[in-house]
Amino acid sequence: MAFEIKDKLVIAVASSALFDLTDSDRVFREKGSEAYRKYTRQKQNIPLKPGVAFPFVRRLLSINKRFDPAQPIEVVLLSKNDPETGMRVFYSINHYGLNIIRAGFLSGKSPIKYIPAFNATLFLSGSNEDVKEALNAGFPAGTVLGDGSEDNDTDDELRIAFDFDGVIVDDKAERIYQEHNLDVFHESETKKALEPMDPGPLFKLFKQLSKFQKFDRIQEIKVPGYKRFLRISIVTARSAPAHERAINTLRKWRILVDEAFFLGGIEKGRILEVMRPHIFFDDQMTHLKSSLGKHIPSVHIPFGIVNDKR
Repeated sequence: MAFEIKDKLVIAVASSALFDLTDSDRVFREKGSEAYRKYTRQKQNIPLKPGVAFPFVRRLLSINKRFDPAQPIEVVLLSKNDPETGMRVFYSINHYGLNIIRAGFLSGKSPIKYIPAFNATLFLSGSNEDVKEALNAGFPAGTVLGDGSEDNDTDDELRIAFDFDGVIVDDKAERIYQEHNLDVFHESETKKALEPMDPGPLFKLFKQLSKFQKFDRIQEIKVPGYKRFLRISIVTARSAPAHERAINTLRKWRILVDEAFFLGGIEKGRILEVMRPHIFFDDQMTHLKSSLGKHIPSVHIPFGIVNDKR
């Protein structure tokens, strides 16, 4: 029997995260809603190009094949389109073979209040305003950046990279750094090395993914020639001695990561270019800008003190 939606890992995506809507948005902005409706009707059976979150979503949904018929992962479309203009989005979903069957079309209204109705662990959108609204309402959300144009169809492994502070954990430690300096931050983290940090906005997603990763690791040990389908990494500006508290926090949660990089100021894009994650989550735009030029699908989590200053 398949999982009920309350038991699934659910990702909610706006059409702006899943597909490239550059041309459609231009028509809407320059010519208005009626011209937009006419444009979408004319293009209804022409698939949209993949967007930033497409590589991530395609591989995430493919994990269900290993757990058939349970289907423990689901992606739900939450769109500001009306049902008619949303037809092209569903046509594109079918064209690319994405198993997305549930959607909400809000005819211009905010979709944020429906996030808990779908039990969504994360909401992805191209609209920074919608993402901030979701976070302010207490729902994990991120703004997609970059593009999904360089997706490799032959690469079935899903690689996900997370920043640490302000993403997996809250920003209490980050606040000490921002309000004082690096030396004070390191002194504080050394004193609290054995004190686990509190969960951040993407902790639930991180924890849910770790369950699939654990299955993957066990199968790799048990089954000769088994090919992993999921790898989870942390790419953080933390460095020694602050690394110890991060590792102890993961240990307290009983969560392992496949790779962890404590960079201490080295540009994250240098690591991400080698890793080639299918999605990278970070709360700081300064870090994300270094990855955008390298075609790394990225998500900005506008959470915490770094974003409060803007």
